Amino acid sequence: MPASIPRVSPFTQAVVQAMRKLYPEKLADSSFDNTGLLLEAPYRQQHLKNSVLLTVDLTKAVADEAITRGDSVIIAYHPIIFRPLKSLTQANSQQHSLLRLAQEGISVYSPHTAVDAVGLNEWLADIVTCSNKFGHPGASKTTLHERSVITPIKDTVEGFEGAGYGKIVRFRTPQKLGEIIGRISSGLVLPSLQVAVPQSVNAGKYQIKISSIGICAGSGGMLNGLDVDLLFAGELSHHEALAAIEQGKCVITTFHSNTERLYLMTTMQSTWEQGMTKDFQIYASHVDRDPFEVVASHRKEW
Repeated sequence: MPASIPRVSPFTQAVVQAMRKLYPEKLADSSFDNTGLLLEAPYRQQHLKNSVLLTVDLTKAVADEAITRGDSVIIAYHPIIFRPLKSLTQANSQQHSLLRLAQEGISVYSPHTAVDAVGLNEWLADIVTCSNKFGHPGASKTTLHERSVITPIKDTVEGFEGAGYGKIVRFRTPQKLGEIIGRISSGLVLPSLQVAVPQSVNAGKYQIKISSIGICAGSGGMLNGLDVDLLFAGELSHHEALAAIEQGKCVITTFHSNTERLYLMTTMQSTWEQGMTKDFQIYASHVDRDPFEVVASHRKEW
């Protein structure tokens, strides 16, 4: 009697187990988030490669990329299924992508805030303090500082003590705003940042002294009201930024996903390569990018 074919790809199962070990789902913020295996596609034996595609957002272009290469799993940092679905139709572009992926046998896993809790915000703190290779290339050593978690996870997972959402960095010696801008631009490989300073400062903005920073990847609403000099996030609303500068604080934003993408392409990819067996490949998406670009009127490509 021939052996039965598994309903789910063994490689997909191994990927899911590895993700749950590296970024436990219990650490995600279940008050709003939707993490874990969001699409468990049927197993199509010998149809796909043992390969994983990393992306911040699962768009049609990313789905096309995975299908063309024949990846078995997409790890999408942001969950493509965020709210309960009443139907799956071709009319909705995201649902259309999910249906295509299921047809091809490609599964989708989203870690989202579990990554925030155990790695991403720590990595951003490393950048502003020159504690990793992504900090300012001109810095010779780490800037002395202390760190704390903004919202610790009370009922955490063994081995992940100290996990939580957001970071506060307090420098032992105040840093110039211009230096911190340079570290973030260099560390995230961004040509420009969005910076807000108190309206009472008309000149010498780069010289503003910063003793403390609140950090949150992506949407930075949790930083509101913190007793810090600078808020650093992917994005803040117009009114949140106004409230901050009215309180004498500075703000740096990058566009939402630009605080997240390089972490996936470097740290997460490297962690995966060290933790999985050798008979697989992992790729960072070539088409994933933030939907916003900064456009100058003279840019010829536009």
